[in-house]
Amino acid sequence: MTPRAEPAYVIVFRSRLKPGVEAEYGERAEAVYQLAAKMPGMMSAQDFVAEDGERVSIIEFDSAEHLAAWREHPEHRKAQAEGREKFYTSYAIQICTVERASRFP
Repeated sequence: MTPRAEPAYVIVFRSRLKPGVEAEYGERAEAVYQLAAKMPGMMSAQDFVAEDGERVSIIEFDSAEHLAAWREHPEHRKAQAEGREKFYTSYAIQICTVERASRFP
């Protein structure tokens, strides 16, 4: 059995949506995810919504170069601007390097 490669970078994206934009945001977010999933080095993405409405996305990339390519992708740049203008009341991004990882089983 081949062990799963571990990510080198983890992005934690925390956000809150403006009221009433959930449906439109969901469609746009799905389109952006489909684009991201095709990017070299993108290993995984998971989204969570807390009871208080805070949203958290955890995205994993295998290298700084692939992460930078995603950050600078023209459609992603467009989505970032659109998010600030139309969807988010607030957001915070943390880019983390993986120093150690373990899994069970």
